[in-house]
Amino acid sequence: MLRRTHACETPGMTSHGGRRRTQAERDAITVEIGYALCSAAFAAAVLFGAVAGPAYVFDLPAGARGTLVGSGATVAAVVFAVRVVSVLLRFRRPDQPSQPGRTNPDS
Repeated sequence: MLRRTHACETPGMTSHGGRRRTQAERDAITVEIGYALCSAAFAAAVLFGAVAGPAYVFDLPAGARGTLVGSGATVAAVVFAVRVVSVLLRFRRPDQPSQPGRTNPDS
């Protein structure tokens, strides 16, 4: 009987240095993905409410309501995607020295 390989056991799971990731690194990535998704969902919900909210609060014609709801959904989807990507790319970026261009702290 075939057994599914768990992601932690996959031999190809390496970081950029070519070594296997530690459990702490995998946990940090998992937490960062969760943060990215939750913060993106919150930002998207707030912006959807800001754009589409007037359609439900005020008595607007059907065309205006549809436009606001459609625009709100589009803005929310774009903000969600941009937020997730920006958080995950920022997490992936290595730490930079405090003084760029200097290799020795005493220079």
